[in-house]
Amino acid sequence: MRVDDFDYYLPEKLIAQKPLKKRDASRLLVLDPDNNKLAHQSFSSILDYLKKGDCLVLNDTRVLPARLIGEKETGAKVEVLLLKQLNGDEWETLVKPAKRVKPGTIIHFGNGDLTAECTGELEHGGRKVSFRYSGVFLEVLEKLGEMPLPPYIKEKLDNKERYQTVYARQDGSAAAPTAGLHFTKDLLEKAKNKGIHVTTITLHVGLGTFRPVAAENVEEHHMHEEFYQMSSGTADLLNKVRKNGARIAAVGTTSARTLETIASKHNGSYEEGSGWTDIFIYPGYRFQGIDALLTNFHLPKSSLVMLVSALAGRERILAAYNEAVQKEYRFFSFGDAMLIMKGSLSHGGSYLRAH
Repeated sequence: MRVDDFDYYLPEKLIAQKPLKKRDASRLLVLDPDNNKLAHQSFSSILDYLKKGDCLVLNDTRVLPARLIGEKETGAKVEVLLLKQLNGDEWETLVKPAKRVKPGTIIHFGNGDLTAECTGELEHGGRKVSFRYSGVFLEVLEKLGEMPLPPYIKEKLDNKERYQTVYARQDGSAAAPTAGLHFTKDLLEKAKNKGIHVTTITLHVGLGTFRPVAAENVEEHHMHEEFYQMSSGTADLLNKVRKNGARIAAVGTTSARTLETIASKHNGSYEEGSGWTDIFIYPGYRFQGIDALLTNFHLPKSSLVMLVSALAGRERILAAYNEAVQKEYRFFSFGDAMLIMKGSLSHGGSYLRAH
């Protein structure tokens, strides 16, 4: 398969620059691969497609305000983006301009509250950086750092919490699990009242998820590693849901990748555990961990378009994306959502038009 096979046309005006005032006011495109149908709904109708006994799996990672703007001792400005904590106060980061930051370079942030020293060079503009500070690092970061919004978002975010899910708990992500941004506490409470299980896993999202696929052939692409964790309570619940014949719906590709990582290790069942995953899902992959996926619309030729194509079929995904463009859906992180669920539109929806 060629990466170009996962391209589609997207007008720039459809890239959402700001979140809607109400989290659940976005649109929802429902795609049923079994019946080759789709439907246009509001996100607040998501619960209409879930039954008592089904389970929503949320990623409770919390985004660090990981974008720091500092100065070298020469006065030159430097941007540092935290990616992964390596050991103590040493982090893997992305630095701009990377060429001007060599091992030994000192960078100051704020009024000297935070200082960083480059301790090593990595590929793709990466640098190892060791921080010095007083107090608690996360508190210093909250004070000095900015949300690491994707490069296609040009406008400044007024409220940092709008790039966090309402259930974010575990600090560690370089980007938000954006499918979850649509949920409100009230909507999750309604889900529980309907008898729908709601549980969490953790996957700390790395920016590599959003990097362009550099290889020409899909099979040659290698995914970065991300840390995941599943509790015994979540594992037990998911095994029970599966045993009862109900459906497991992953909220976001990060939840999907975590569930597939664990299920593939345990013959389709779930176990408590943590580790690092570099799972790369593209057409031909056999899903074992999820029955449905709630997700946003993804960048052309990205690994995430390949993941949803593996679940629903490449032609169906491209046709659905083409329909979303025609209907002027909002795309990417602050955009609208898509629910991929087999058998969900046996009594409704319209037939998918060929791409």
